[in-house]
Amino acid sequence: MGSYLLINPLSGSYSPALCNELLSQLNSVSIFPVVLTVTGQDDARAACAGIEAVSENPLVIVAGGDGTVNAVVNALTPGRATLAVLPLGTANVLALELGISSVTDGVSRIARGNTRPLAVGSIESATGCSHRFILMSGIGLDGDIVRGVRIREKRLLKKWAYLLSALRCLLGWRRGTFPLLADGQAVECHSVVICNGSRYGGSLVLMPEADISSPILDLFCIKAEGRWSWLRMIASVLAGRPCRTGDVTRLRAGRIEVGGGRAVQVDGDYIGQAPVRVSTIAGFARIIV
Repeated sequence: MGSYLLINPLSGSYSPALCNELLSQLNSVSIFPVVLTVTGQDDARAACAGIEAVSENPLVIVAGGDGTVNAVVNALTPGRATLAVLPLGTANVLALELGISSVTDGVSRIARGNTRPLAVGSIESATGCSHRFILMSGIGLDGDIVRGVRIREKRLLKKWAYLLSALRCLLGWRRGTFPLLADGQAVECHSVVICNGSRYGGSLVLMPEADISSPILDLFCIKAEGRWSWLRMIASVLAGRPCRTGDVTRLRAGRIEVGGGRAVQVDGDYIGQAPVRVSTIAGFARIIV
């Protein structure tokens, strides 16, 4: 099994010295990966195609944030690789999901080699375009916030740029609902977060039962349309209290259809607008834990 280190040189914490340190730590546990740079989808597709051409069951180590991990997941062939994560970049919620506290911790886990199955979500648009996600997809206000993040603000403010976009969305509030069908159950939503993992945006555990190894998605369907109802709901979630009856519906499903024309984001990147179909890919890869 060949090993490969895919690293994003555009991530906020990257430096040549850091890359050398990563290699030194991996070499110290007898892992000598081929180093490839990944700055986006095109690089990821080229890198993964080259890896799969010469290795049947590669170990793909991704050093970057959630966007880099997502690019790699969208480039790999299902069932072919073992995936590992070293947390760099603006945010790495997947590392938090796996309990990886640092790069050193990640290297130690790779050395131990313990794995579990990884299931990923898959979104298909009405035009046939598809996109995979590891963590979650947000449709509605969540998608609007991600779509509204400005590149310059993200470079300067990192994850705080999302809060700035959220404030702009709060000022230009949009009411209305869209139809959602979850394994045949119909719901009207103002917004929905479709979770493959339990965490949202970092340390917040939104759906405790969600499991990245299970081919079932957990839905946080927000029915409240008013901005003040939203603020009340957010306060309840942050405080760990149950949301007000009628504001939120929680569902589990393997196949979801979402109507309307609201913005869609996956793993923190805007990808387009609904309508979309959402499903899962079971056994997409093994993942180092």
